[in-house]
Amino acid sequence: MALGSNHVTTTTADKFIPEIWSDEIIAAYKNKLVAANLFSKMSFVGKKGDTIHIPAPTRGAATIKAANTQVTLQAATESEVIVTVNQHYEYSRVIEDIVETQALSSMRKFYTEDAGYALAKRVDTSLIQLGRTFNGGSAGARYDAAFIGGDGTTAFDYSASEGAGNASALTDAAIRRTIQRLDDVDAPEEGRFIIVPPSARNTMMGIARYTEQAFVGEVGGGNTIRNGQIGNVYGIPVYVSSNTDYLNAAADGSGANIGRAVLIGHKDSAVFAEQQGVRSQTQYKQEYLGTLYTADTLYGVKELRDGTCFAIAVPS
Repeated sequence: MALGSNHVTTTTADKFIPEIWSDEIIAAYKNKLVAANLFSKMSFVGKKGDTIHIPAPTRGAATIKAANTQVTLQAATESEVIVTVNQHYEYSRVIEDIVETQALSSMRKFYTEDAGYALAKRVDTSLIQLGRTFNGGSAGARYDAAFIGGDGTTAFDYSASEGAGNASALTDAAIRRTIQRLDDVDAPEEGRFIIVPPSARNTMMGIARYTEQAFVGEVGGGNTIRNGQIGNVYGIPVYVSSNTDYLNAAADGSGANIGRAVLIGHKDSAVFAEQQGVRSQTQYKQEYLGTLYTADTLYGVKELRDGTCFAIAVPS
């Protein structure tokens, strides 16, 4: 018996062809990343294991060579940074047949963009929260090693002002003081960045210095702008992210939010090790008369060079 022409084809079923889902979510994911584009990235794709050992050699010193004497030999017991690849995040939806039949094709675009945003936000969060440990911090949400935005010198105190903290608006002095800290440890000029929350961007737009030549965006200037970049200060690119970390009154993050963290540092202060990039998979589930769609990624993050990135406490 002839079955007619009403066959399921690649055209009628294109909403659930994995390649299409994958292309769209990868594009959405890359478009939403901010912090992951700024820190060092190490590809662990295709490798087995869950741990990466990164050598951390000690810098040597140049010495005077005296006539008729042996050269000065240098030896140090080198250390390493261990990165554990243990961050596995996923985004899943079951799309029932009735929805697939009746919904517009724009539904797929929404889901892939939403999945890309969710996974990118998770990756950025993992990196941004390393700011808690920078400069010798204890990793708690209190940010006990941060400085305040008012001068970049005074230590952030979560218990100040009856528990409201002493975070203060970002100033030119704080930025210059932090740049000096990077200069003092010989952090290279290239690869530096500033990540600010929307509240700090609002502050910066009200300071004449940053709206003149010292804070200039490159849009329209023929250069490629990386995600989130809004300009540069003293030659350092500035990025705005709504995903910057909150300063909390409790170390475990269970207290009141009492500010947000600006990060000023160098890309080698931390590493993002990606073992599995974003992948997209679909599977028909007959018991639900629907298609299961899942996107996931596997990675690890770790501080590399303490003292090359600093958290600045500013109001929310």
